[in-house]
Amino acid sequence: MDLNMSAADVAFRDEVRAFLAENLTDEMREAARLSASSFSDFHVSERWHQALYKKGWAARSWPLEYGGCNWTPMQRYIYDTEAAKADVPNAFTMGISMVGPVIMRFGTQAQKDHFLPRILSAADVWCQGYSEPGSGSDLASLQTRAVSDGDDYVINGSKIWTTGAQYANLIFCLVRTSEEGKKQEGISFLIFPMDTPGIDIQPIINIADVHSFNQVFFEDVRVPKSSLVGAENDGWTVAKYLLEFERGGSAFGAKIGASFNAFHKIADQKAFDDPLFAQKVAAVEIQQMAVENTEHRIIAEISRVGRPGHASSIMKVLGSETDQRVTELFLDALNVYAAPHQPEARMPGNNIVPIAPGSGVSLVGKYLHNRAASIYSGSNEIQRNIIAKRVLSL
Repeated sequence: MDLNMSAADVAFRDEVRAFLAENLTDEMREAARLSASSFSDFHVSERWHQALYKKGWAARSWPLEYGGCNWTPMQRYIYDTEAAKADVPNAFTMGISMVGPVIMRFGTQAQKDHFLPRILSAADVWCQGYSEPGSGSDLASLQTRAVSDGDDYVINGSKIWTTGAQYANLIFCLVRTSEEGKKQEGISFLIFPMDTPGIDIQPIINIADVHSFNQVFFEDVRVPKSSLVGAENDGWTVAKYLLEFERGGSAFGAKIGASFNAFHKIADQKAFDDPLFAQKVAAVEIQQMAVENTEHRIIAEISRVGRPGHASSIMKVLGSETDQRVTELFLDALNVYAAPHQPEARMPGNNIVPIAPGSGVSLVGKYLHNRAASIYSGSNEIQRNIIAKRVLSL
């Protein structure tokens, strides 16, 4: 496998580095380092998105006709790699990375004209209504219902683990519109405002003391049928297309590599004198290299066919489990400093003196949050079934 960059790629990498150096503030870097969630401080991330939007880089995977960059998969990978190294905030970009591509593929012209410019500028912030209390990895068993009533659907039910619902003004939501046939065949994909009457958002504070999740309740929520994306009862096709983008995150290896750099800064040399600990570190570093090489293969596949396909399941399993192992190494390195609980010290701009050394103040929170990484976006057990069936033809 030839991993050398072309002269054009090197020039592009230098352009990315110059942009990051000019626009990425200390506050933004701090927010990224202190975050114990999948996303950095929401308001800091908003400011970073506006810097990207001004540059024309907000939608790096979108085609030019919709205001995107039309970058090659390699260019996107270079940007994501450099961003991970530079401590760029993890922005709340479900509009850009998830529902935007879905609207391009399945939306009506009116939906494209209205939503895509607003997603690009972050005038709209989106959340995802997929999982339910009784329907997680078995998403096809969802029971939130949308009953036809004239020109509207009337929705009743609830969604859970709805990340960022407290910030979002729009939701893309899977609902059951039919009980006939296979359970996958009665699902529809709707998009509608979060301030629609009958919607109630209840926060879920996770074990890391972070409010990123919510449960969203729908009671007689009336939305127009123009909210439908794709055909009625064909939402499963739309949902599967979206999940390819959610599961196949770019530059997973670079992000894990950046975590390794932080790990080496806080790890005591005495810890490496322990052969068992040194062996554990070496094993995870080898796994991280496997993640990077897998990403390169997926980039080649995207370059060929334009989408990750079932390879996104491979990346989801390998990336999430490697990331979990890295945070376990952090706890080993922190030793007794992993015990103090200082969630207030994770707030950007705080004046709290941390007990843990360096960036260690957020590492326990990251470890706790990452316990869910092998569950969300479809549990790794489900992903292994997909790999066995669709990739290995078992």
